[in-house]
Amino acid sequence: MKLKDLCSYLDSAVPLSFQEGYDNSGLQIGLPEREISSVMITLDITEEVIHEAIGHKCDVLVSHHPLIFNSVKRLTGKSFTERILFEAVKNDIAVYSAHTNLDVFRNGVSRKMAEKIGLEEINVLSPSENRLLKLVVYIPESHLEIVRNALFEAGAGVIANYDQCGFTSSGTGSFRASEKTKPFRGEKGKIHFEKEIRFETILFSHLKDKVTKALLDVHPYEEVAYDLYSLENKNAEIGLGCIGKFHDPVSENDFLKLVSSVFDAKGVRYSKPTGKPVRRAALCGGSGASLLNLAISSGAEAFLTADIKYHDFFNAENKILLVDAGHFETEKFSGEILKDLIIKKFPKFAVRFSEINTNPINYF
Repeated sequence: MKLKDLCSYLDSAVPLSFQEGYDNSGLQIGLPEREISSVMITLDITEEVIHEAIGHKCDVLVSHHPLIFNSVKRLTGKSFTERILFEAVKNDIAVYSAHTNLDVFRNGVSRKMAEKIGLEEINVLSPSENRLLKLVVYIPESHLEIVRNALFEAGAGVIANYDQCGFTSSGTGSFRASEKTKPFRGEKGKIHFEKEIRFETILFSHLKDKVTKALLDVHPYEEVAYDLYSLENKNAEIGLGCIGKFHDPVSENDFLKLVSSVFDAKGVRYSKPTGKPVRRAALCGGSGASLLNLAISSGAEAFLTADIKYHDFFNAENKILLVDAGHFETEKFSGEILKDLIIKKFPKFAVRFSEINTNPINYF
């Protein structure tokens, strides 16, 4: 298999368009045409991980955190990133990262956290905006099913747990073909009226090119009349963080024990307990302090995330149990998501986890 095959699949499965503007997800090192045989998955890429990949003859590293995040102006080996880049290039190891796009992904980092602690009825905490488009196209009655099925096959028409969603209305279209055309129906130089169906459906913005191509490939008209509109609707399926409920409420102390055990968190920090049982919990892998007020307004009794600042703990007092389990700890299961995706598409491809603990934080 070629590197570009793996990258193309991951680029679409965890859409690069979902990443934040400051991010750098995708292929960072490697020649797309190169043949690859095995992948190693890691949260971070360090020199130790590079050497581990060399030892196991893995020619691709897939990480959650991007190796190249800020601009690199030289490769002299003076910085942490420069040394790793040098070793990866020298040993012909490709590097691919899925960062904030994996965070907002439907089955992403926060949902994995929620599943690990046994939450049910899991929903996105902060749904993404401006990720949806509406397609409106006019189709001759005879080709409605052909065009509609092609659009659905390309990924259009998905709303939450429903697919093949669309709306049709009947009408009459008109056109006059010039001498340079090859009209599907009607005569050149004469106005023609055609019974048409107005078909509307919805799609993720990252599917725009794929869906448009599918439309143009099967629509019978030489010139296809269609419109694409940006929607302001929030998308309940993608976004930052998540919220869910326990089948049976747990005490705040038991919640802290659960978090410490599941995430192997050695230095859990938390706000003053509220004294309330935890029925609903909100979570966000990595730095999720910005979602604190949303977690409170959502009715959660606890909010688990990382990188909480000192004054944020004051803001949580008597409102919610705010828990900081560590950045590494809350994102440590991201590799499982990536492995499942790769194995699903390439079941015979060799995939392994790095055994290196890349957490840069130590506890005394």
